[in-house]
Amino acid sequence: MPNVVLGVGGGIAAYKACELLRLFTESGHAVRVVPTASALAFVGAPTWAALSGQPVATDVWSDAHEVPHVRIGRHADLVVVAPATADLLAKAAHGLADDLLTNTLLTATCPVVFAPAMHTEMWEHAATADNVATLRRRGAHVIEPAVGRLTGADTGKGRLPDPAAIFAYALRVLRAPRRDLAGRRVVVTAGGTREPLDPVRFLGNRSSGKQGYAFAATAAARGAAVTLIAANVSLPDPAGVEVVRVGTTLELRAATLAAAEGADAVVMAAAPADFRPAVVAEQKIKKTGGAAPVVELVTNPDIAAELGAAKPAGQVLVAFAAETHDALEHARGKLTRKNADLIVVNEVGADRVFGADANTVTVLDGRGVVATLGEQPKESVADAVWDLVVDRLVTS
Repeated sequence: MPNVVLGVGGGIAAYKACELLRLFTESGHAVRVVPTASALAFVGAPTWAALSGQPVATDVWSDAHEVPHVRIGRHADLVVVAPATADLLAKAAHGLADDLLTNTLLTATCPVVFAPAMHTEMWEHAATADNVATLRRRGAHVIEPAVGRLTGADTGKGRLPDPAAIFAYALRVLRAPRRDLAGRRVVVTAGGTREPLDPVRFLGNRSSGKQGYAFAATAAARGAAVTLIAANVSLPDPAGVEVVRVGTTLELRAATLAAAEGADAVVMAAAPADFRPAVVAEQKIKKTGGAAPVVELVTNPDIAAELGAAKPAGQVLVAFAAETHDALEHARGKLTRKNADLIVVNEVGADRVFGADANTVTVLDGRGVVATLGEQPKESVADAVWDLVVDRLVTS
């Protein structure tokens, strides 16, 4: 049973940590909650004790004979601090230890995840930015805060990510704590584009975006700064990921080309439409009792090929080939045309891959097959492909 320390800072978002605690305990983790004294002004110690089944203290004097300021950190498999206030991040960055939580952070040798929550001005302040950079440089995971409603009427960046997203992020770190993408910036596309026929109808495809979101989530857990460009996806935002929403292939193209500038890796997991209507009706197309209207199509740009043609030295481009037949043959041609470093190939259909939680893929590079991944969760597929990307980033 993994031992998790849940540190809780003194912010209004402390109440959300109750749900995070529930997620950990109900999935079989042993959780010791270590709040700051100010956190108890928002959620009392009896609540944490009842939900965790463990004693709760904020100072180093309680149960001093057990030396908790050393023991708790040493025995932890993972430390998650949520919410992590600006004050708490500053103390952690500077090695201050004036309570049980900050002592625990100094003694923990396991992975540490900070989920910041504060007002936008505090998050954007140079002091906080320096503290976050220091923590990340030392190997800590600092999740980017979400954008949304803050305390009072304020709205902006600084909101605590959804507890379920923090939980998912923490599990990834617990399973694979490596940070081999730290300091790297990556772009991932996901979902399927929609090309309007009229104000209510569109041409689309079956892509759910799950594989692209798995790429984004696993990259963030491995330390990357991730931009996820999502086309018509109804999935919760992964914690610590910047999400850009688009609708059509032309919108996807514009967002991807902009985000790819200066990126270390680009993973084109989205399913852009190859064609779009030449004319979009201004009003809903009506049945008139005669023949169905003829829809003239024009070809959409090949975004991956554009990226491949302009790919700077050192950037790794991962393309995708979702095929219904002759998958490897089609993929080899796409790999060359798009000037991609890797291409992920899978056979798709109405009853497989789309919307599923698992995938079966083959990965090719210019020399041939480099990986064959039998059916496994899409996050495992993403991690395996990131391993291949990391090898190329190291050697590029």
